[in-house]
Amino acid sequence: MRVLILGTGAAAPDPERGGSGILITHEGRHYLFDCGVGTTRQMIRAHVDPTEVDNIFLSHLHYDHIVDFPYFLLTSWICDRENTPVVVGPEGTQEFIDHLFEGGAFAKDIEARLQFPRRQGNTHVLRPDVRQCEPGVVFEDDLVKVTACYVEHIPREISPCFGLRLDTHDGKSVSFSGDTAPCERFIELSKDVDLMIHECTFPESAIAFRKKANVGTWSHTSPTALGEIAKKANAKKLVATHFGSYDTTNPVVRKIMGVHMPIDIIGPERLDEVAADIAATYKGDMRLAHDLMRIDL
Repeated sequence: MRVLILGTGAAAPDPERGGSGILITHEGRHYLFDCGVGTTRQMIRAHVDPTEVDNIFLSHLHYDHIVDFPYFLLTSWICDRENTPVVVGPEGTQEFIDHLFEGGAFAKDIEARLQFPRRQGNTHVLRPDVRQCEPGVVFEDDLVKVTACYVEHIPREISPCFGLRLDTHDGKSVSFSGDTAPCERFIELSKDVDLMIHECTFPESAIAFRKKANVGTWSHTSPTALGEIAKKANAKKLVATHFGSYDTTNPVVRKIMGVHMPIDIIGPERLDEVAADIAATYKGDMRLAHDLMRIDL
């Protein structure tokens, strides 16, 4: 099994980090978790053909996790995709997709391209097989099973959010938190997992500032809490991801992130702080994600 971390950023635009996207490849078949900004380009940079990615799982419907999906599907269509993709996501996923393609935001683009005969033979791919999920097994084929649990990010009455676990038929396992505050359900979902991929959006040094600024702290996981989560789950490996640009040196991104933390603490040294805070509790194989990181299991 190969795991590619396509994008490791959060909602802020960051030239060094793309949006949330994880591509798991097992026995030649691809499974994409989230489709944040730049996901499609990152696949191609990794020499993965987007037309061959047929199974997509959306953890939740925040834009930084789904914004690349129309680009992914339209690009696949004009590159002669043959298979209609399966899209698994929370309640609201069908409505999201219904507003995009034929009869939606990109209807005129599609209408124009359909003037060319080559584009008329595979319009079925613009109507994905959408499966709105509840907790439990949400997908299964002859190679893998994907299980979901509720996590704590957006209030559920607005939009459910899910953590996900993929298990292969030969015993390998990967869990992905999506975005969440510390969550016992995700710990249970991730028990004894080979690889846990978990959000770590802000360093400890920013959290007190965010409380005072009233920009919210409940919906994400701190590095210290992440170490405890990975330890409780007995995860064999941990990758921390979904970084809120706290390591940036870009002046524009630093200005944007000044809402969340003092600008003078933003910089690459925050990664050392995060690593140390996780490692204070979790003693396993831990890595901080970067775009196009590869893990082989």
